[in-house]
Amino acid sequence: MAEPVTYAGYLRLDQLLSAQQPRSNEHDEMLFIVIHQIYELWFKQLLHELAKLQSQLESGSTTHAMRTLRRTLAILKIVVAQLDVLETMTPTQFTRFRDWLGTSSGFESAQFRELEAVLGRRMRMMTAQYAEGSPERERIEAAMSRPCLFDSFLRYLAGEGYDVPEGMLHRDVGAPIEASAELQQVLKKVYDDDTDATAVCELLVDLDEGMQEWRYHHIKMVERTIGARPGTGGSAGATYLRTTLGNPTFPDLWAMRSLG
Repeated sequence: MAEPVTYAGYLRLDQLLSAQQPRSNEHDEMLFIVIHQIYELWFKQLLHELAKLQSQLESGSTTHAMRTLRRTLAILKIVVAQLDVLETMTPTQFTRFRDWLGTSSGFESAQFRELEAVLGRRMRMMTAQYAEGSPERERIEAAMSRPCLFDSFLRYLAGEGYDVPEGMLHRDVGAPIEASAELQQVLKKVYDDDTDATAVCELLVDLDEGMQEWRYHHIKMVERTIGARPGTGGSAGATYLRTTLGNPTFPDLWAMRSLG
């Protein structure tokens, strides 16, 4: 007879709740650990959803793709809102245990780098801090070598009968996405047609906007906590984070709005 499935057993609560191991005696370190562990769980789920979304787009499953996009957006809203909890920690409270973090830094989150890669980011620095042959580096490099979400979206549009430029359908997926005036004209037609494909476009814009909102709120949280000081692990802190603002994930979906 198999052992009965219990709530604690199914969720592996013994492992989950023993994973919080503060290095100091400071009360606020527990919050810092829990928040960041929750982020990693949400990043895992976002990667899970985006993989499904790419499959749904490429198979032309509009209804299911829209449903997955809405779930992804709901998760992203929670990811952004969690920063409000972290902002309840004052600079003094953080300073009391900051040295215990050693060289660790949020910049080392391999799942977030993988998420960026799935969304289309292609930069060498994304793998720079991971050792050659490490699982983290291999996962990020694999994600950067596969078609990104926008590539799947273009294939979806082609499947819906839109004249997507051949060069974009067969582009080098290891290269960053570049804005295309020709594609923007195609997207304008998608919007003029005002069909479910248009709704998919708008949900992708929501996703792009959500990522930019996360980046902005993250910067303000860092500035609120450590000001202009370097981040943990020697990172540039808010100075670096500001360089990531204003870079849209899907530039053509924004640029087409300026067309007459």
